Formats: sequence, structure tokens, C-alpha cells
Amino acid sequence: MPFSPAKRKDTLSGILFVAIFAAAATMIADLPLIKNLGISPLVVGIVIGIFYANTLHNRIPSAWEGGITFSGKKILRFAIVFYGFRITFQEIAEVGMEGFMVSLIMLASTFLLGTYLGQKLFKMDRDTSMLTASGASVCGAAAVLATEPVLKAEEHKAAIAVSMVVLFGTIAMFLYPALYSAGVFAGMDDRTFGIFVGGTIHEVAQVVAVGGAYGKEASDAAVIVKMTRVIMIAPMLILLGMYLSYAARKSGAAGGGVKLVIPWFAVYFIGMAGLNSLLSQYGSAHAGEEIAATIQNTVSAINIVDTFLLTMAMTALGMGTRFAKFKGLGMAPLYTAGAMFAWLLIGGYFITMWVVATF
Repeated sequence: MPFSPAKRKDTLSGILFVAIFAAAATMIADLPLIKNLGISPLVVGIVIGIFYANTLHNRIPSAWEGGITFSGKKILRFAIVFYGFRITFQEIAEVGMEGFMVSLIMLASTFLLGTYLGQKLFKMDRDTSMLTASGASVCGAAAVLATEPVLKAEEHKAAIAVSMVVLFGTIAMFLYPALYSAGVFAGMDDRTFGIFVGGTIHEVAQVVAVGGAYGKEASDAAVIVKMTRVIMIAPMLILLGMYLSYAARKSGAAGGGVKLVIPWFAVYFIGMAGLNSLLSQYGSAHAGEEIAATIQNTVSAINIVDTFLLTMAMTALGMGTRFAKFKGLGMAPLYTAGAMFAWLLIGGYFITMWVVATF
């Protein structure tokens, strides 16, 4: 037990060690150059963590590893739950059926495509394929973090998935505006482009950067559709848990006595989103300005703390990542992520246009 009397001090030291790295990542991400590129503290955190893992990891007491693991597992689940305070059901309703359908179709198709291609065509293992697919289909690094405990995957596999999210998400952030400004996305107005951006670009920060460059209508549609994708991570993880349980039973694992894997943190995530929705509705409709401001400030504070906790989890993930573990994968993750990126860009365009015309 990490907090048994004999281990408590070392565990706390390990958590504090991760927190110091996460604080550095937060400050680096706030630099104008990094911020303008839409690179979140989570991404900076894993980069710092990986650098540490492959250079300085032998310089700290091995007993601190318990605190690092705790940060990457337990703090992660806690942070994912409170990620729900970034979403309200009212915001999702604003984009109506169009935004919901684009989110649903792109999430499901991208996850299934990435999982299939990764395993069948590019011969990756199941966990790396699914983690890479979850990052592209839902919300980037945060989705990889949320999927990792459901799969019980090794840390270096999650790091591979995050690196693919960073690479292709960054490409998307520059490529989408260039193509839209050049008139390549024919027939799209700003709102439709916003729906397209929110339904197909990896990270929330990247969606904000791209959508915000084209005015309020594009920005609002992009962010709301993106957050619709984010909330869909909960049912996706529950379905994934059910699938893993079914697959284990079918293969005869543990004599058929495999328990259903329900990621309860995903259920709690929906609960927090519901609570945030109620608070938002109450603050805008029934409370005075002072109470509404207090609610808004409280939620903002929760989101700031939550971002830091997610950064800690991502940093801890990086700290468990040694380059030696990547051997044997070759270019498979790059090919898989590239195929999903092409689907998000090209398939996403046609699906968005079809949904907007139909609904």
C-alpha cells in the first residue's frame, strides 16, 4: 500500500516531486510562444517527464516510484472526474443535432478505424492501437489518459499515443486554417467550419486556437462540438469496458470468470458535467449577479486545479517512459495515426457537409 506507515513519507515525496515538474510544465506552457501554438501544459508535462525518464531517473530514490505511480493512476482518475466541470449540457444543446451527429460519427468511426488499422494492417498490439485511436477520436492527450486505466496498458504505450496526438494535432492546427482560407473547404460558412474543426481536431486547445481565428460563430461552434466529443468519452469507455469483458470471456481467460470492467470515473465524470450544468442554469436564471459570479469563479478555480492535476498525471506518465520500450514498434504508430488524420480531414469534411445539409 503506497500510504502504509512505512511507505507514506516516500510516497508523498514522489507526489511532491511530480508536482514540482508539473508546476514547471505549467509555467513553460504559459510562455507566449508555447501558448500561441496551442500546446497545453499536459503536453509539456509529458515531454519533461520523458526527458527525466531517459536522463535523470537513476538520480532519485527508487522508493519515490510509489508516489510517481500514484500520480499517474489515482490522481489521474480524480482529475478526469472533475474534467466534467468544463462542460454543460446546455452548451451541447446549442449546436443541436448537427453538432451531436458530427461528434458521434467522427468519434465512433475514427476509433474503430484506428483500432482496426493498428492491429490488422500495421501489426501493433491492441493497447497501443486503442490508445492511439482514443487520442485521435475524442480529445487528445486527456482521452489517452482516460483510456489507459481501462485497458490497464503499460505507460510507454500511452506515451506513444500522446506523441501521435501532439504531432498530428499540431499539423491540423496549421493546415486547417490554411486550407479554409485558400477556399479548399468549398461550401463551408464559418459556423459549418467551426463544427468541422470541433468534430475532427485532436486537442481542445488546438480547437480553440483554430476556431477563434474565424470569429465568434466559428469559435463557439468549434468549442461546443469539441466538448460534445469530450463528454462522449464516458459512454465510450463504458462500452470499451464491456467489450473487454466480453472478449476475455470469449477467449476463456481466468476460466470465464472475468468481471465486467466499468470505469466508474467515467460515470462520475458525467455526474460532474450534470452538476456543472445545474450550477450554470441556476446561476444564470435564478441567482443574483454576486452569486452567479461566485459560481463562475468557483468553477474556474476547479478547472485550474484540475488542469494542474492532469498535468501531474501526464508528467508521471512521461516519467515511466523509457525509449528502450519503444523498440519493435517501428513506424506503425505513425502510419496508424496518419491514416486517422487523413480520415478526420477528408472524411470529416464530407460527413460535416452531409450532416449540416441533412439536419
